[in-house]
Amino acid sequence: MPSKKSPDHFQLAKCPTGIQGLDEITLGGIPRGRPTLITGAAGSGKTLIGLEFLVKGATEFNEPGVFMAFEETAEELATNVSSLGFDLNTLVKEKKLALDYVYLERSEIDETGEYDLEGLFVRLGYAIDSIQAKRVVLDTIEVLFSSFANENILRAELRRLFRWLKQKGVTAIVTGERGTDSITRYGIEEYVADCVILLDHRVNEQLSTRRLRVVKYRGSYHGTNEYPFLIDKDGISILPITSLGLIADAPLEKISTGIPGLDAMFEGKGYYVGSTLLVSGTAGTGKSTLAAQFAVAACKRKERVIYFAFEESPQQILRNMRQAGVDLEPCINDKSLIIRSERPSQLGLEMHLLQMMKMVAEFKPHAVVLDPMTNLISVGVEGDVKSIFTRFIDFLKMKQVTCLFTSLVEPGGFEMTAAGVSSLMDAWIMLKQIDIHGESSRTLTIVKSRGMGHVNQSMEYRLTADGLILEDAPGLSRA
Repeated sequence: MPSKKSPDHFQLAKCPTGIQGLDEITLGGIPRGRPTLITGAAGSGKTLIGLEFLVKGATEFNEPGVFMAFEETAEELATNVSSLGFDLNTLVKEKKLALDYVYLERSEIDETGEYDLEGLFVRLGYAIDSIQAKRVVLDTIEVLFSSFANENILRAELRRLFRWLKQKGVTAIVTGERGTDSITRYGIEEYVADCVILLDHRVNEQLSTRRLRVVKYRGSYHGTNEYPFLIDKDGISILPITSLGLIADAPLEKISTGIPGLDAMFEGKGYYVGSTLLVSGTAGTGKSTLAAQFAVAACKRKERVIYFAFEESPQQILRNMRQAGVDLEPCINDKSLIIRSERPSQLGLEMHLLQMMKMVAEFKPHAVVLDPMTNLISVGVEGDVKSIFTRFIDFLKMKQVTCLFTSLVEPGGFEMTAAGVSSLMDAWIMLKQIDIHGESSRTLTIVKSRGMGHVNQSMEYRLTADGLILEDAPGLSRA
């Protein structure tokens, strides 16, 4: 009786793109030795994905590539992507990349009445053979087939092109323009391609967001959601939502809150490493001061910290915290602290999230402060906020980064505002200002603390020239 073959025997060979996030979404890359169609409207990033696929292949995987353009010359392409750090001219000199611009004039084709792909096959085949290319990009297919009026001929020639690419054994990306009522202009390309990736650049409430979706992938599982992506100085970064989940480790090590009295409320030991903390309160209760003291304590342990601010500039934060008795400047000077300030309205919530994740991946901090998260929530679409913050928290937990969020709430509105995301937090600290008979006092309460014993009564605190100080409160019971 024949033995059963291992499931690995049937796995589709894949070609890693080297594009951050895309290989996770496609579970290893695009199909090796087969054509992939990338479609989208003008400005969605089709050409850039194709070029980055070739550059990463040449520089990281030792796979030379050919880029055949029908709209931009080789000089224009090299200039356009130089700001992203892609040196196409050097790769061409090293025979790791071939750039070929093919000029097609529709009026000349119409005059002769003859058009086939034989000349293209000869030219592309020569370019492939000259550098032993493993990767090919054709940009864009509409220019190539714009003179075909007969749909049957168009379909036959498309199949012929894709079959030729397969016979050459190259992994190909073919870009195409999105149609009005279909994924592509002709509504045919997506049927003959083995993998189809759709790019979208939409504007919602004056905020633009780029998204990517794998529409089709023959012979392979893949992420099916829409994934926001960013184009910046390093190229393309995609947020692979499905790669995040409840698989993070749970360290037993604890770190100081930066406030001795608050450490005492957490059994004298502080927070767990990699935990997420929410500090909520009305204006003037000292949320930012508590966050700054946490950041300074981390820096004193020789740890790196990123402080994401959405209300004040870095210089304002340094001045205000200095007046509150917390000096952040030494942390800035020794490069253990980075303060990144940005108005929430500059980007959509997902783009903010993507930029923060990218910065965390590059700086590799031990702790992160987000102050205040309320401002960031205000630019999100209702119903998506909790999902987006879940991704960010999962991302930080995977890297065992301790994160402190502050939340500004209106008087009497703790449950309505903070509770929306409080279920995601490991610990929730509530700050209140109470006025009784003309006298004002401030109290701190640990609302919850997963896996950590804590004082379950409110304690008074003062905002002094030495920061936030908790008053002694002997005889308090412990949870």
